[in-house]
Amino acid sequence: MIRRVCIVGGGTAGWMTAAALANKLNGLSIAVTLIESSEIGTVGVGEATLPHIRAFNKTLGIDERDLMRATEATFKLGIEFRDWGKLGDRYIHPFGDYGPAVNGVPFYHHWLRLKSLGDTSRLDEYSFPIVAAEQNRFRHPAAEHDRIESTFGYAYQFDASLYAAFLRRYAEANGVTRLEGKIVDTALDGESGQVRSVTLADGREVSADLFVDCSGFRGLLIEGALASGYDDWSHWLPCNRAVAVPTASAGPLGPYTRATARTAGWQWRIPLQHRVGNGHVYCSSFISDDDATRQLVENLDAPMQADPRQLRFTTGRRRDFWKANVIAIGLAGGFLEPLESTSIHLIQDGITELLALFPDRGFDASDVIEYNRRMSLHYERVRDFLLLHYVATQRDDSEMWRHFRALTLPDSLREKIDAWQTRAYVVPYEFGLFLPPSWVAVMLGQNLMPTGYDPRARSMGDNALAARASAIRQEVAAAVRGTPDHADYIRRSAAAGSLAQRAPAA
Repeated sequence: MIRRVCIVGGGTAGWMTAAALANKLNGLSIAVTLIESSEIGTVGVGEATLPHIRAFNKTLGIDERDLMRATEATFKLGIEFRDWGKLGDRYIHPFGDYGPAVNGVPFYHHWLRLKSLGDTSRLDEYSFPIVAAEQNRFRHPAAEHDRIESTFGYAYQFDASLYAAFLRRYAEANGVTRLEGKIVDTALDGESGQVRSVTLADGREVSADLFVDCSGFRGLLIEGALASGYDDWSHWLPCNRAVAVPTASAGPLGPYTRATARTAGWQWRIPLQHRVGNGHVYCSSFISDDDATRQLVENLDAPMQADPRQLRFTTGRRRDFWKANVIAIGLAGGFLEPLESTSIHLIQDGITELLALFPDRGFDASDVIEYNRRMSLHYERVRDFLLLHYVATQRDDSEMWRHFRALTLPDSLREKIDAWQTRAYVVPYEFGLFLPPSWVAVMLGQNLMPTGYDPRARSMGDNALAARASAIRQEVAAAVRGTPDHADYIRRSAAAGSLAQRAPAA
């Protein structure tokens, strides 16, 4: 039986892991220790999240209003993409589906049929979260499943460093011991090859049965001590640097994150209650650091609150997320650019799989193989979805976009695109984060139009289908008109942090 767990590194990954273990291992007499050093900064990735984070928080018993006040959070209905298909394009990838299925066929097939008949409505008009986001409105999903207001999910945009601090308080209150100190040495067991202990700069030695490596990009244990190896995916996703800067809040508080394509990467904008997070992810082969920073600063919509901060990374993943008695979670396990807000979600995946396969001291080989198989699939599915944004494009106005147009795709993504282009079929994954509506949003949003649609969409007459579609659009529009302004909703739901100090818009 595992008796001692040592988490190496704090930050978002470390404290999410600590909080989850404190919750799920309660009553098992397992001591959880987290080591972090205030001398080592955290990357603080993942200000924007996916709806799955709500399940993680709910499991811990966290009150949403407490979380939002503590982390300066806003609500999030999706991601707005600008200039990805071609310059001037704009679409929102929503956390929800498009319209209700008709006769068991997803509504987008019926929309494709309507479009072939000359209908000019946007698919977006059949999505409550898209129309609400476009008008900066928000409400929680309705409990009644027959209402259009029940057909979406939501996530948060929050300060990741404040989220880590929030979870630290939770974890320490539930028995996790925090040690301040910098690890300077690692001792391996000569017979088993497992990590036996780590030594801190002040000479303290910390032993454990299981180590969770949350040390960030360097992978102090999984790579530094155990040489797991790293699969470099730069040939598919070549962006390798980012520059980030906060700005003051400006304009209406949108319930969505924005990703605007640039000549050598893309720029994010994430509105929080107290500031806006901004950044430029780019490829150093196509733009210099100075020009990337200049491009970011020139496209900000409010004054900077700090100097731009640069990050460097290599896209990919560890060959073994779990090796010997070490499991790597977060940046120690791999990195994929935050285009679809997956950084914190991949941490959550690592924790979920760890709990599902929580070992005993024998470290059964089949558990290790299964964990690594699952985590590999999590990363590969996300990789394919991110790459779709770069290759489903008509842009050729810069070296980077021409690079992607000539790229040889992974077979898994090539098959997915081929199936879509004939009859608008989205091949479902047995294992993967993004469901068919997400693929539909990106492929149609970036003008990857199929040549056909599901023939079952012809089951309804032309006029009847047009009337049904009109009724859905009117239902969505009416529901959004009755939905509160996003900022006002946060204030009224007692979830406001800094926003409580700012007067509502006139």
